[in-house]
Amino acid sequence: MKNGPFALIFHWLFVAFLASPLVMVVLVSLTANNYLSLPTNGMSLRWYEAMLQNKQFIAAFKNSLWLGVASASFAVLLSIPAALAIARMHFPGRDTIATVLMSPLLVPHLVLGIAFLQFFALTSMRGSFVGLALAHTVVVMPYALRLLMSAYTGMDGSIEQAARSLGASAFTAFRRVTLPLALPGVVSGWLMAFIHSFDETTMTVFLASPSMTTLPVRIYLHIEETVDPMVAAVSSTLIFLALALMVVLDRGFGLDRLLSGEGAKGDTR
Repeated sequence: MKNGPFALIFHWLFVAFLASPLVMVVLVSLTANNYLSLPTNGMSLRWYEAMLQNKQFIAAFKNSLWLGVASASFAVLLSIPAALAIARMHFPGRDTIATVLMSPLLVPHLVLGIAFLQFFALTSMRGSFVGLALAHTVVVMPYALRLLMSAYTGMDGSIEQAARSLGASAFTAFRRVTLPLALPGVVSGWLMAFIHSFDETTMTVFLASPSMTTLPVRIYLHIEETVDPMVAAVSSTLIFLALALMVVLDRGFGLDRLLSGEGAKGDTR
């Protein structure tokens, strides 16, 4: 290609531009000072140790982890039949249903937070795990639904028809053929839903309670009180965990297939 070297240079410059803030956060987390700065006076892991000894951050991390698992799982379980119906069937109101299910992407999370706050105040679920899980499920479901719809749309329907012609029931064909073919879409949808649930802050600020505070909200409250490198240590830990998760998923499924929501290829026995 004539412009190959220039395209390659632009590509690496763009990657460096995106990665530079993350690198800076990691460098700041290694400082030995009591304030945010690069580790010019020596490197230290003192803020990682302080993070591990901070019970509030540990509890908030556990809350975010279980909340992300619950909301992502609920979102995927609801999205599997919804995506299958929207992608494979034709019925009156299909487009309207799809628009309603995707509508949380269009509503500001501030508005959703106020709406859920008023609703949960009437049902006594404000600040509870169940209330937060339901709210997060509504917010993250469009991400799972979109990837599952993509997986079902690109799926070869003749394989499922062949299973039905050989005597498999509708449920057996779905369990043994359709669902395995859509597994990359299921995994990528769950992953995207989990990430957005784990990172959700704006809406969760209205719904959290002292006993049920997520990690992003805890970081926000900590910054309001003081700004020290422990925040950078927490952020760096999340960066490392995200990188580790990406490596595992790439080795297990392939990130290109997960992010595109492509169906599995090959034998489905």
